[in-house]
Amino acid sequence: MSDLSVAPVTVKFPHRSRRGILLGLSLPQLVLVSGALALLLVTVLSTGLVGAIALAPLWAAVAALVAVRRDGRSLIDWAPVVARYAHRRRAGQTLWLARPVSRPRPDGVLHLPGTDASLKVVTPGDSANGAAAVHDPHGQTLTAIARVSSRAFALLDPATQNHNVSAWGRALAGIARTGHVATVQILERTVPDSGDTLARHWAQYGQADTPVAGQVYAELVASAGPAAAPHEAYLAISLDLKAAKRLVSQAGGGLNGAFTVMEQTTSSIAQAARSAGLTVTGWLSAREIAAVIRTAYDPKALGALQQWSETGRAEADAAASGPVVQVEEYDRIATDSARHATYWVEDWPRTETGAGFLHGLMFTAGVRRTLSLIYVPQGLESALRDVQRKKAAIIADASERSRRGQVDSEADSVEYADVKQRERQLIAGHADVALTGLLTVTAETDALLDAACAQVETAAVTAGVDLRRLLYQQSDAFALGALPLARTAL
Repeated sequence: MSDLSVAPVTVKFPHRSRRGILLGLSLPQLVLVSGALALLLVTVLSTGLVGAIALAPLWAAVAALVAVRRDGRSLIDWAPVVARYAHRRRAGQTLWLARPVSRPRPDGVLHLPGTDASLKVVTPGDSANGAAAVHDPHGQTLTAIARVSSRAFALLDPATQNHNVSAWGRALAGIARTGHVATVQILERTVPDSGDTLARHWAQYGQADTPVAGQVYAELVASAGPAAAPHEAYLAISLDLKAAKRLVSQAGGGLNGAFTVMEQTTSSIAQAARSAGLTVTGWLSAREIAAVIRTAYDPKALGALQQWSETGRAEADAAASGPVVQVEEYDRIATDSARHATYWVEDWPRTETGAGFLHGLMFTAGVRRTLSLIYVPQGLESALRDVQRKKAAIIADASERSRRGQVDSEADSVEYADVKQRERQLIAGHADVALTGLLTVTAETDALLDAACAQVETAAVTAGVDLRRLLYQQSDAFALGALPLARTAL
C-alpha cells in the first residue's frame, strides 16, 4: 500500500473539567458561601431580619466574590494568587539581584530566583561522558537533561507520522509504568544565533580563496548567521528518589546509586524516543545545563558562550547560570536582556485535528518563544480513584439539577463520556499521564513583547488551543515553562 493512501493520524483531547467540589463551587467559593450562610443564620437568630438587612452590603460583596468571574476564575479564587503576589511585592521579593560574595559558594548550586534557589548540578565521579543532573534536595528528585533532534514532522509522510505518534504514546506509557519517574518534560525553544556555529563550519570546511564564490559565501556567512533563529529541543527526565529508594539502595545508595538508576532509566527512554523519531544527541554536562538556563534568562549571552566554548556548544559555570536581575510584574518578568510572558494551555483541541496542530504556533514568524510539554505519570490506583470521584460528582450534580427541575447540561454529558472512556482505558491496562502545556514568549522590550504576544494568541486560535496568561505568578511560571528542569509545582 502506498504511503499516500495512509490517512494522517488525528488527535482529540478530553474535555477539561471545571467542576467544583459541590454544586459547581470551588473550595474557596464553598468556604466563603458556608461562612456567609452561618453568619446569616446567627444574625437572624440574634437580631432578626433587621440585622440581616443591615448587613446587605456584606451579602452583596460575598455574592460578587463568588459569582463575578475574570479570566475564567471567580474573584475569591483569584484572592490567594493576588495575596501571595502582594505579599512578595511588599516584602521586596519581586526584585531579585545577584549579589557578588567574597566567600566561596557551594559547588554546583545554580543560584536561581525563588523556590529554585536550592537546585544543584551534580556529576558522578565515574561518568564517562561528563553527563550531569540537577538535584533537588527538598523535592528529592534527580533530573537529567538531553539535547534531542528530529526530522520536521510536517514534512514526513502520513505513515511515518502515524508511527511516530503511536511510538511516543507507547514511550510515555512505558515511562509511567516504571513507577519512579516523577516528571517528563519536552522543551522546544527558539534562540537568537550569533552565527558562531556557522562561522566555525565555514572556517573548517569552506574554501575562502575560491575566486568570487569564496568571497560571496564569506559575506553570506557573516550576515546570515546573526539573523537566524535556530530551534533547540530538550528532553528532561526527573527521577523520584523516594519512589526509587529500593533501586537506589541496590545500586549502592546515595547520589552514586541514584545516578546508576538514572542511567538505566535514561537509556531505556532514549531507545523509546528513537522509535518515536527523536534522536538523543547527548546528555548535557554540568556546564551545558548551566548555559541552557543562563540563555533562558539572558538570550544575548548565547553568542558569547558559544564563542568561549571550544566545542561551539554554549557552556557556563553553575554559579553564573541564574539572572543578574529579575523584576516580576503581574503579567510579565524582566530579566537581564529580555522580557518574558508565560501562558498556560488551558484547553487543547476538543475536536478531531491533525497531530501537527501546533506547527503554526511553534513557527510563528519573528517570535522567540519556548514551548514546554510537562508529563506527570499517574499511578493506576490514584487514577481510578480520580475517575470514580469525577463520575460521582457528575452524577450528583445531574441529580441536583433534576430535583430542582433544571434542564440537563450537554457539557456534563460530554465530560461523563470522556471520564468513562478514560476508565475503560485504565481497565484495559493503559497508563495515565497528566499533561500540562506552558508557552513563554520572549522579546527585548515591552512593546515588542506585547506585539509578539498578540501574534502568539492569534496563532493559538488557529491551532485550536486556548491560552491563558498566568497573571500574578509569572516568576514561577517562567521557571516551569522556560527551564528544562522537569518541575511541576506552581
